[in-house]
Amino acid sequence: MAVVNFKAVAAPPSPTFTSDMIGAGLRAFFKIAEVWNVSNTQAMILLGSPSRSTFQKWKAGDTNGVTASRDLATRVSYVLGIFKALEIIYQRPEHADRWVAAPNLAFGGQSALERMMAGSMTDLAAVRDYLDHIRGGW
Repeated sequence: MAVVNFKAVAAPPSPTFTSDMIGAGLRAFFKIAEVWNVSNTQAMILLGSPSRSTFQKWKAGDTNGVTASRDLATRVSYVLGIFKALEIIYQRPEHADRWVAAPNLAFGGQSALERMMAGSMTDLAAVRDYLDHIRGGW
């Protein structure tokens, strides 16, 4: 009988998110939220419902000492990716920015923003995946 020698394969390392990276992402997030006319309440939900005081601090630009949270980094990354995908698809910022609030059959008639407002990471992922599919990314 042949002996099969399996070499242990380590899982690829998870990306490391630093406070500085998340701070930069938060600054971009708030610029996008403004362009998309996202309310503070909506923005808080998109960010995973931080406390109001933490949210206000971040919105004011004080991201020093932000906790390097995988959840927060992933949420911010999804929003930035959605924004970038829309810019690529539409090539005209005004069309890309309006798309977020427009009803969409792909989301059961809800807008992409309404879908993202369900608050789960999977809702952000669904919008991002949809746009990646439209771009031909799958």
